[in-house]
Amino acid sequence: MNYDVLVVGAGHAGCEAALAAARLNLNTLLITMNIDSVALLACNPSIGGTGKGHLVREIDALGGEMAHVIDDVMLQCRMLNKSKGPAVHSLRAQADKNAYHGRMLKSLFSQDNLDLLQAEAEEILVKNGKAAGIKVTSGKKIYAPCVIIATGVYLNSRIIIGEHSEYIGPQGFASSKNFSQSLLDCGFSLRRFKTGTPARVDYRSIDFSKMQAQHGDEPIVPFSFLTDRRLINTHCCYLTWTNEKTHDIIRKNLHLSPMFSGEIKGTGARYCPSIEDKIYRFADKDRHQVFLEPETSSAMEWYVQGMSSSLPKSVQQEMYHSVAGLENVKIIRHAYAIEYDCIDPTDLFPSLESKQIKGLYLAGQVNGTSGYEEAGAQGLLCGINASLYLRGEKPFIPTRDMSYIGVMCDDLTSKGTDEPYRMMTSRAEHRLHLRQDNADIRLTKIAEKVGLASEERLERLHIKESQTEELVDIIKSSGKDAMLRRPEISIYDVIDNPNEYKRYALEQAQIQIKYEGYLKKERAHVRSTAAMENRSLPSDAPYLSMDSLRIEARQKLNKIKPVSLGQASRIPGVSPADIAVLSVWLRKNEEEANQAKTQTP
Repeated sequence: MNYDVLVVGAGHAGCEAALAAARLNLNTLLITMNIDSVALLACNPSIGGTGKGHLVREIDALGGEMAHVIDDVMLQCRMLNKSKGPAVHSLRAQADKNAYHGRMLKSLFSQDNLDLLQAEAEEILVKNGKAAGIKVTSGKKIYAPCVIIATGVYLNSRIIIGEHSEYIGPQGFASSKNFSQSLLDCGFSLRRFKTGTPARVDYRSIDFSKMQAQHGDEPIVPFSFLTDRRLINTHCCYLTWTNEKTHDIIRKNLHLSPMFSGEIKGTGARYCPSIEDKIYRFADKDRHQVFLEPETSSAMEWYVQGMSSSLPKSVQQEMYHSVAGLENVKIIRHAYAIEYDCIDPTDLFPSLESKQIKGLYLAGQVNGTSGYEEAGAQGLLCGINASLYLRGEKPFIPTRDMSYIGVMCDDLTSKGTDEPYRMMTSRAEHRLHLRQDNADIRLTKIAEKVGLASEERLERLHIKESQTEELVDIIKSSGKDAMLRRPEISIYDVIDNPNEYKRYALEQAQIQIKYEGYLKKERAHVRSTAAMENRSLPSDAPYLSMDSLRIEARQKLNKIKPVSLGQASRIPGVSPADIAVLSVWLRKNEEEANQAKTQTP
């Protein structure tokens, strides 16, 4: 059986990778251990959040699917950080977990050039240093010149609750027992990471009268730039707090926590700690936020955000019952921690292709990231680069000044990560430029070049850009731009006929005028760093023999194999002096190459 592209794993990375490859006319097979786990929202049933909402908008601008799906199945949506500037505004929507799975499955099954197969991948097939296919546990071999690995948290995954542990995946799905060895055989370094999830409780046993209602926005701003219809909030979320009784229960039972007993070996996410970790690390806090959020409209399960745990079930029962509004709550699924294998992402190029094996790409949590949005963005990039690889073209490498996807991939492949990586706006040095509202302006032209931008998307972008330009001209020519720069003044106060323009054009014009000075500084900063980003380094540069470099720099450069001088400058252990040496070497190398060209008859 032969394909152009094989995608292993049908989580958020795998779905985006497979859809992108198929939409680019590649005969694609998506392999998953269980069709029922496709696009599973295994932890919080939400999409977006600070920094993550930016990624979803970028996925959409590049022709991905995640934004369309969440717009179709959201239960509630809010824009976070509205009291701050537009650089950190981030959409977050509560999803219907079951509907999300069904909606993504519909996209996969209705996509031309895409097949699905329920099977467990066992081995990556390699021939002459290139990806050649996949062998599944039945012994069957499936061949393709391009393979994308998106195995999520399922590699040797182990669920831990108190003293009980079991080698299974999230929500009882099977663990992959053999595939980690294949990654080792391919030259990857493996490490053990850990994440966790809180309990799911019966909606009917929650006393919402003791909690604060958290309503969604009206009107809702959609995730996809193509969504025109009015979206509706169908559910409310609720806020409550832990208290001293909760903390006493946890402190009294810390010795039973696998995190503190040493039973859990994997490294957890710093920015998503368990409740016992919060109590231990932030002993001065007398309470912590707890959000009650719906999982689906088709069942009574609600998610207790802020109280993930691996404590024994009996302790969890006591702990949850101590929280206001949860005194009589019934637990449907207990909280748990999960350990899993993942690779060192510095084994990848920024295109997410393996440095050891051509045509082999990795995306998502197997690369050491956390979150659905980070996974989806990596999967889409792998799908695009699979197409370019098979066309014999250069890979698409998004830069740090182009997108949050570029920031993430550069962070991962230049610096690596010693804990599950989470996207945050603070990671982006150009965040005023990389806003979620202008992701289409930044990336749709790239999607068009690759082949993933529809005529409808291009037409909408044209309208947005032309109307924005017109509005800016009108406001400046009327002399009202100074007025608009006042914090309390809106564009609706300075335009006579706002209803003649699209909402998103009004938003863009307002941002461009209000933040004009800051945006000019940002563009200057981007230009100042572009020179180093545009100076490409050869993949076979002989770093180990460059005597003028420090030994540590030689070793780090030889391992990372940076694609540009800019990437080299961000590698830990490479100093500015090393970059100066490397710049001289590169200039000399370029001059010798040019001389060789001119001397060729």
